Amino acid sequence: MDAIIICVPAPLNEYHEPDLSYITDTTHSIAPHLRAGQLVVLESTTYPGTTEEVMIPILEKENTAGLKAARNQPLTGKEFFVAFSPEREDPGNTTVARRDIPKVVGGLNPQASQLAGALYGSIFNRTVPVSSPAAAEMTKLLENIYRCVNIALVNELKLLCLRMDIDIWEVISAASTKPFGFHPFYPGPGLGGHCIPIDPFYLSWKAKEFDFRTRFIELAGKINNNMPYHVLSSVSHALNRHKKSVNGAKLLILGVAYKKDIDDLRESPALTIIELLQKDGAQVSYHDPYLPFIGKGRKYDLQMKCSELKDLGQYDCVVIVTDHSDYDYRRIVTEAQLIVDTRNATHRD
Repeated sequence: MDAIIICVPAPLNEYHEPDLSYITDTTHSIAPHLRAGQLVVLESTTYPGTTEEVMIPILEKENTAGLKAARNQPLTGKEFFVAFSPEREDPGNTTVARRDIPKVVGGLNPQASQLAGALYGSIFNRTVPVSSPAAAEMTKLLENIYRCVNIALVNELKLLCLRMDIDIWEVISAASTKPFGFHPFYPGPGLGGHCIPIDPFYLSWKAKEFDFRTRFIELAGKINNNMPYHVLSSVSHALNRHKKSVNGAKLLILGVAYKKDIDDLRESPALTIIELLQKDGAQVSYHDPYLPFIGKGRKYDLQMKCSELKDLGQYDCVVIVTDHSDYDYRRIVTEAQLIVDTRNATHRD
């Protein structure tokens, strides 16, 4: 192989610390087979410094030919090349072609950047070189932390608007008419996916090495992580108004994927919501057109089958967690006894 691209998971462990085992295991497996002139690119989202502090030492120590990573010095012919290039994915997005998403590349030296640019330039219409792997790693974190912080802001405003009897969706719609200086973000039941709920904690963990606390980022993470508990409270209050309790209630969760129109369960807030409702004694069923079964994952073990979307009146409450396009929301509103809508799906035109 002339180029090797590492694109493996980089989750958090139970203490919210980076778990680099997939990256290190893969790097260990590659090292014995390295040859001079090869390009190794890491794409896994991780903290700044992973490529240079974790991956390169393994490759240099464990390759059998005495090769070194090419740095800013004359080449001897006994080097391999290293770069970091973050993935930019938006599952379910059908409006932007993959080739039109610019590809950021950060090489350990100029030649590595050129090689990575040539590799990705054969696929993507534009590559964006940066000065180092660490700069590319930080670029990915900035992109996702930007979203995390703004989602946390609008989630907090949603909670305030509920107390003030103001429709947050109306406010966002009105603010979105401003042609500059504003980009809309929307509240929901919590964050999901393999990036946004995880990446901010990678940077917070790394920042401690520099005696720096990322208070703003950590606060955003806490706000977003608490949203499933707000959903639990909302369901409880809604049932109370109907003289019912969560304990013993028959509930249907609509949508369990972490975002609409995809089949990805990773870090989905729906899983936490189901567990919280079950813990309080509810009889919970779910429906998701993309997920016929929920088994066991890294943090859950639900073993649930997708229920049929019929006879909605049998449920004490229907909770819309993921607003899939497949759902007929007019029918849901007509048939359900009670709805808790975390996505404003039932109020759209």
